[in-house]
Amino acid sequence: MGVEIGAGIVIPDAELEFDYIRAPGPGGQNVNKVASAIQLRYNAAGSSILDEHSRARLATLAGRRLTREGWIVLTAHRHRTQEANRRDAFERLAELITAARIRPKPRRATKPTRGSRERRLEGKKQRTETKHLRRRPGAD
Repeated sequence: MGVEIGAGIVIPDAELEFDYIRAPGPGGQNVNKVASAIQLRYNAAGSSILDEHSRARLATLAGRRLTREGWIVLTAHRHRTQEANRRDAFERLAELITAARIRPKPRRATKPTRGSRERRLEGKKQRTETKHLRRRPGAD
């Protein structure tokens, strides 16, 4: 079936793996008994929902969370329950994939206008004059 992450995008179950692990941090005896944190793995390299451009952008956005094999590993342990951590991990994955699918607007090189060049040069002249007036009288 798969997991729907929004905007009609469904990740197939074959591209996802998750394990429940013990969460770090304070929590008393509960932390030693219950595996409430989730480690979600997403196969970005073999993804069927991403094109090549989105895959490359996802790799950049994922950063250290991307393994050499092309899997994105997300660990969620903010909440006390498995279900809340699972939702949190899927939401974070959805944000990553949604951001990767957006193509950035290409930068168009422009030339400065004549007026902006003149204003820049006028500002430089004023700064030069200000610094010149700060000198000692005999420094010229």
